[in-house]
Amino acid sequence: MKIKLRKKFLNLRKKRYFELSDHQKSFVVKKIFNVCKNHKRKDLGIYYPINYEMNLIKVANILKKKKIQVALPVVETGNRMNFRAWNDYEPLFVNKFGILEPDIKNKKIVPQIIIVPLLSYDDQKNRLGYGRGYYDRFLSKTSNKKNIISIGMAFSFQKSKKIPVEKHDKQLDYILNEKELIS
Repeated sequence: MKIKLRKKFLNLRKKRYFELSDHQKSFVVKKIFNVCKNHKRKDLGIYYPINYEMNLIKVANILKKKKIQVALPVVETGNRMNFRAWNDYEPLFVNKFGILEPDIKNKKIVPQIIIVPLLSYDDQKNRLGYGRGYYDRFLSKTSNKKNIISIGMAFSFQKSKKIPVEKHDKQLDYILNEKELIS
């Protein structure tokens, strides 16, 4: 079931992808900043976009000006994922999946809020990812200890009626798209 859904939403996102307008970027920045402010958090983990994911790099740069520390995921040995500090003037390196990530030598950061990419989501804040489990494992490992807030990031057209959930899947705290924040 999940394999079919992944294929469907990968194709849909490829066909319907768009860059955020200035108004939509402002909306996304405002919502993320408000979550940071309301929860008194300043360390934010985002993703570097692949496969027609919503591009948040300009959003991250605006948030940095608001004194939000930004980190990107790094795939490390043993299929672990951690976050490393990143500044937009630093070079990024291609990992084994072809995804850009900061230098493994950059400062390790456990984000207090993590923006999670997804292929699809539902009203219960379940997400369908790529199936490798990096974000689920990271959230399982850290969220109980560090009380990490997770925000799934998607386009509004990526919504599903119901996402099939397995034991290891982590429900998100929020879903944010270009139109609304679901809490």
